[in-house]
Amino acid sequence: MAKDPVCGMYVDEETATIKRVIRGRTYYFCSETCARTFERPEIEVRNLKILVAFSLALGIPTLVFSYLPILPFLSTNLWLFLLATPIQFIAGWRFYRGAYDALRSRTTNMDTLIAVGTSAAWLYSTLVTFFPNVFPGEAYFDTSALIIAFILLGKLFEDLAKGKASEAIRKLMDLQARMAKVVRSGVEIEIPVEKVEVGDIVVVRPGEKIAVDGVVVEGHSSVDEKMITGESIPIEKKLGDEVISATINKAGMLKFKATKVGADTTLSQIIKLVEEAQISRAPIQRLADVVSSYFVPTVIVIATLSLVAWYFIGRMSFIFALTTFIAVLIIACPCALGLATPTAIMVGTGKGAENGVLIKGGEYLEKAYKLQTIVFDKTGTLTKGQPSVLDIVTLEDWKTNDVLKLAAIAEKGSEHPLGEAIVEAAREKGVRVPDAESFEAIPGHGVKATYDRKRILLGNRKLMVSENLSIEQLEDRVRGLEEEGKTVMLVAFEKRVIGAISVADTLKEHSAKAVSELKKMGIEVIMLTGDNTRTAKAISKQVGIERLLAEVLPGQKADVIKKLQVEGKIVGMVGDGINDAPALAQADIGIAIGGGTDVALETGGIVLIKDDLRDVVAAIKLSRQTIKKIKQNLFWAFFYNAAFIPVAAGLLYPIFGIMLNPILAGIAMAFSSVSVVTNSLLLKRYNPKA
Repeated sequence: MAKDPVCGMYVDEETATIKRVIRGRTYYFCSETCARTFERPEIEVRNLKILVAFSLALGIPTLVFSYLPILPFLSTNLWLFLLATPIQFIAGWRFYRGAYDALRSRTTNMDTLIAVGTSAAWLYSTLVTFFPNVFPGEAYFDTSALIIAFILLGKLFEDLAKGKASEAIRKLMDLQARMAKVVRSGVEIEIPVEKVEVGDIVVVRPGEKIAVDGVVVEGHSSVDEKMITGESIPIEKKLGDEVISATINKAGMLKFKATKVGADTTLSQIIKLVEEAQISRAPIQRLADVVSSYFVPTVIVIATLSLVAWYFIGRMSFIFALTTFIAVLIIACPCALGLATPTAIMVGTGKGAENGVLIKGGEYLEKAYKLQTIVFDKTGTLTKGQPSVLDIVTLEDWKTNDVLKLAAIAEKGSEHPLGEAIVEAAREKGVRVPDAESFEAIPGHGVKATYDRKRILLGNRKLMVSENLSIEQLEDRVRGLEEEGKTVMLVAFEKRVIGAISVADTLKEHSAKAVSELKKMGIEVIMLTGDNTRTAKAISKQVGIERLLAEVLPGQKADVIKKLQVEGKIVGMVGDGINDAPALAQADIGIAIGGGTDVALETGGIVLIKDDLRDVVAAIKLSRQTIKKIKQNLFWAFFYNAAFIPVAAGLLYPIFGIMLNPILAGIAMAFSSVSVVTNSLLLKRYNPKA
């Protein structure tokens, strides 16, 4: 059994998804993602290293012997021809192929400039070598050879730098567990993680990685989920809690039932999303494409005019004119323009993944940068999505815990969410809740129960009125709680109302902080909910949102987003449920909460792995920083290309006697590309959560 060379999983001919023969050696991969990740950079970098070594090995002697003609047997020019020609057509073949592909598409690109420039130098030098009587002058083989060598060296540096930019995927793959301990036929055995099946009981001890996604069936522990969610504090796990593959069990032993394995695990889905995002194109990249489509033909015209002007008008030598022609073509090569956007996207999306923010592509990065309005769903997004006991009001002769105990006894047999909230509150306060002797649910009213042969009522006003019980003593306090958007349940014991309990959906821990940060960034925040206006106002006031849209049916949410867009706004929608999916799809960018449904996650352009709304802020900050880098890259790449064209064309020569050697132009062009990639890599230092 062999290991996948990328993720390290054990695979063989039967279990491998992909089989590749590379350089005569057979490799087995567990997924197409691993195969592509291995092949693209490995083969490209290897080939470039060979071509760079080959071109420098012949190019440096070409330069040396151009000035030290000490070679025997043949003329110096013939030796230089033999050294430079393999570089031109072997090492430089990639530029001819790129130029040909562009020509077939009726366009031009950076390969066109390199191919035309170096070919001009090589062809003229060849004519001088073989037809010296017709073409007297010096050979120029060192220029064509070293230009190709230095451009290839620059591309090698680019690929090595881009490898660092895309290392987020490799880091994620390195997180995967290699082996898993499972219980089969009552016996614990260790197997490769890819052989774990859905339904297997997996055992994980302290310090071990959780192999696949699952649900805890036995044990209690704390789990470090930082590598997946970005959460620095270990999360407590108990019976029924979900665990995520690649996270680390810190304390006790856990047993969990595998629910997602292989390509379905959270980690595998993250890797897939990051990979797709890194090869995506942002709309801003079209600017570079448009510029290049006009820029390259213009450069060829300028280069030709400089040759004609210096030779026919300036009466300079053909070598001088040819030098300006080649220098203009090489210095203006828009390689950096082509790298400006994709390198920044690769780093930006990788950085997002490290922080628990999955951005599905460059398009969504750019849309997040332009966001003007963000609409938050209320239930499950701004709030926890489950009711909690907030207030307990009692008559003077009753204690709070006594009223809570009676209410919990009445609701212990109920499956209603409000009843479950009361029982949970009693447990949290350490109140013992015995079973009721009898229980009766009254739809639309509440419940009746008997304890110690005494009757307990818990419900709304209708229930109390039907039982002829007065709530006059509590009326003002109950009305005040209701005006705050809370659901109030009255408690009666032995034909007397003794208190009231308010229950409401509560805000998530960081909702108000996230809203405040968004407003500071100049983004309008709106709350969208199907709840009644009174409840919605109470929540919006707590979270700090001024504009709210209440009593909106699930099917109307997308229409609300559409109306906002008609107002000319770039709208983002944050949601977590199935009923949010149409609105997420309608919005310019949908932001799905990681704890939500699969439908919501698939619809969102950005997915927050952790259920923390501060990550909405982090996603927008990251998008702004990434687009800022792209704009910096595009400006400097274009400015650099445009600024040096006059120098290359020889405009400084009549005044200062300055000429740009084509070899130096090639080095400078390669340096500009590397500088753009390096600027993008600075994003790795950016902390979007700072």
